[in-house]
Amino acid sequence: MASFYCPVSCSIRCCSNRDNLDDPNKQKMNSVKIHGTSAMSAANLDLLSQTAGAATALTSVASVPENGHITKEQLRQNIPTKKQSVDPYRQGLIIEGGVGYRQTVVTRSYEVGPDKTATLESILNLLQETALNHVWVSGLLGNGFGATHGMMRNNLIWVVTRMQVQLDQYPIWGEVIEIDTWVGESGKNGMRRDWLIRSHATGQIFARATSTWVMMNQQTRRLSKMPEEVRAEISPWFIEKQAIKENVPEKIVKLDDKAKYVKSKLKPKRSDLDMNHHVNNVKYVKWMLEAVPDQFLESYQLSSIILEYRRECGSSDIVQSLCEPDEATILKGGQQQLNEINLLNGFSLASGILDNHGLLGSFHKETLGYTHLLQVKGNRKYEEIVRGSTRWRPKHSAISFTS
Repeated sequence: MASFYCPVSCSIRCCSNRDNLDDPNKQKMNSVKIHGTSAMSAANLDLLSQTAGAATALTSVASVPENGHITKEQLRQNIPTKKQSVDPYRQGLIIEGGVGYRQTVVTRSYEVGPDKTATLESILNLLQETALNHVWVSGLLGNGFGATHGMMRNNLIWVVTRMQVQLDQYPIWGEVIEIDTWVGESGKNGMRRDWLIRSHATGQIFARATSTWVMMNQQTRRLSKMPEEVRAEISPWFIEKQAIKENVPEKIVKLDDKAKYVKSKLKPKRSDLDMNHHVNNVKYVKWMLEAVPDQFLESYQLSSIILEYRRECGSSDIVQSLCEPDEATILKGGQQQLNEINLLNGFSLASGILDNHGLLGSFHKETLGYTHLLQVKGNRKYEEIVRGSTRWRPKHSAISFTS
C-alpha cells in the first residue's frame, strides 16, 4: 500500500505558566531542555538564536493523506518535512558538514544500575534513539520506525544484520554525554550507521559502535533490494568516516546443544515488541546475558559485544539462550580467578605482581570472552535468531582493599 506526502504548514503552540507570552523568542529558548533541565552550552544557545526559525520550522506536519485531512497523530508527532539544523526539543544539532547528528543527554536515574553506571540496555536504547532522531531532523522520516518516504511507498522497513559496540567507560548517573551518529554505504543494498559516545565535560570517548542495516518488505518479511528512489533519498547523507575500523569482521561460530550454559523458555512480552511488530534488538542482548553465570557478572564488566542477526523473533516464539566461555576464559577466568579477586588480601595475585605488572596491573590482563547464540524451536529443528560474541574486563571499582 503506497502512501503519498505533501508539506502543509500548521501552527502548534504549547506553553506553561513560566513562558514569557510577550516574547516569542524567549518561548523558544525556554523550550530548550536536556531531559527536563535547562542546561545548554553558550555556543549551542548562540546557534539556536541564529536559527530562530528552527522551532517554528518544526511545526510543519510531514505527511498528509491525499484528501488533505490531518490526523491527530500527525498533529501530535509534528514530523518535519525539511532538513533542520537544530532540534531544540531533543537537544540535537546537525554536524559533520551537514550530514551527521549530535545529541546531548543526561544519564538519568532509571538508566543506571546498582553501581550508578549506565546499563548496557540504556546505552543501546540511546544509540537507537539518536539514530531515529537523526532521520527525524533530516526531513526524510515517513510515519514508520526510521523509514523514509520512499521506503513507506515501497512497504519497506529497516532491519539490522550486524552490530558491534566497544565500551571503554560507562557514563555515570547525572553525567552529561554527547552522542554523535552518521551513516555510510554498505554494499549495494545496505547502509552502515556509526556512533560515538563522549563525555560532555572532558571530551573523552566512552564508547564506539557500528552497525549494518538492510531493507525488508513489511508484508512478506523478505529482504529487499534498495529502490533507486530510496537510494536518492539517503545517499547524500553518506560519509566515509568509521567509528570502528574492522578490516576482516570477526567470525562467530555457531554453538550447539553441548554449550556449557543454557537458559531456556525465554518468552517475549508485549512490551518487548517495537513499532515494526518484532522483538526489539535490545531485548536480544538481555536474553544473551541471561545465560552468563551470575558470579561472573558480579566481578566482570562487558567491554565489547558483536551481534549477528539471523532472523526475526515473534511474540509467540519461545527462545533458548546458549553461552560458551572461550578457552582463555576457561583457563584464566574460571573459578580460580574469581576466587583470586575475592581473596585479594591474601595476596593470591602474587603471580601478577611478580610479572612486573604491580598489584593493580594484574587486573589488566587479557579480557575474557563468551560466545552466544539465541535460537527458537522451529517445525523440525532450532532456528538461529542471533549469534553473539562478548568480551569482559574486571570491575576494578568492585575490588576492596582493607587493612
